[in-house]
Amino acid sequence: MLDREGFRPNVGIILLNANNEVWWGKRVREHSWQFPQGGIKYGETPEQAMYRELEEEIGLRQEHVKIVGRTRDWLRYEVPDHFIKREIRGHYRGQKQIWFLLRMVARDNEVNLRLTDHPEFDAWRWHDYWVPLDVVIEFKRDVYQRALQELSRFLSWPAKGQHGERRHSARYLRQPHGRSQPGAKAGQELLGPANPAGPEPLVLAPNK
Repeated sequence: MLDREGFRPNVGIILLNANNEVWWGKRVREHSWQFPQGGIKYGETPEQAMYRELEEEIGLRQEHVKIVGRTRDWLRYEVPDHFIKREIRGHYRGQKQIWFLLRMVARDNEVNLRLTDHPEFDAWRWHDYWVPLDVVIEFKRDVYQRALQELSRFLSWPAKGQHGERRHSARYLRQPHGRSQPGAKAGQELLGPANPAGPEPLVLAPNK
C-alpha cells in the first residue's frame, strides 16, 4: 500500500524501560540492530498497526506497555534504488512513519522473539536513549534523529547520553530443545553472530 507520492505507511516503536533506556533488537542472522517497525495494513490505524507489530516482532501485548507519546506527523525517508526490488522501482520511494514512544510496564522475560514462525530479531538489549546515529544506515539517520528528538520531550527525566558508562548484555532466542551452542549460556541460542557484551558497532538493515 503506497500513497500518491510512493511512500509506504509504516510505524516505528521506541520502547523504554524504567531507566529511559530503549529496546534495541538484532535482526535474525545479521549484524544489524534496529528499533521495531513495520507496515500499516489497509484499514488499520497507526495505533492498531503499532500494537500488532509490537506483538509480532517482540511478543509484547497492549497490556505490557503504556503509550507515552507519538510523533505529530509522518516522518519520511527515501530508499536508494539499489535497495528497492526491480519490479517496484519507479513507484516505491520509501517509508513514511508515525513513531510511538512506549513505556514497558511488564518484566523483561515477557519479551518473546519467537512468537511467529519468521522472527524479525534473534537478540535484544537495552541501550541508552540517544543511539549513536553514525552507525545507523545513512538514509534512516535523519528520521531516527527527528523521532528521538521529538519524542524526548515526553521523558520524565533526561535520558543518558550515548557515552554513558553502563554496558548492556544481549538476550537471545531460546533454543527449542534446550540445547545451547558452545559458548552460549544455558537455555540460550544464537541464530546468527552477535556480541553478547553489547557495544558492538550497530548497523540498521534497510528493509522493514
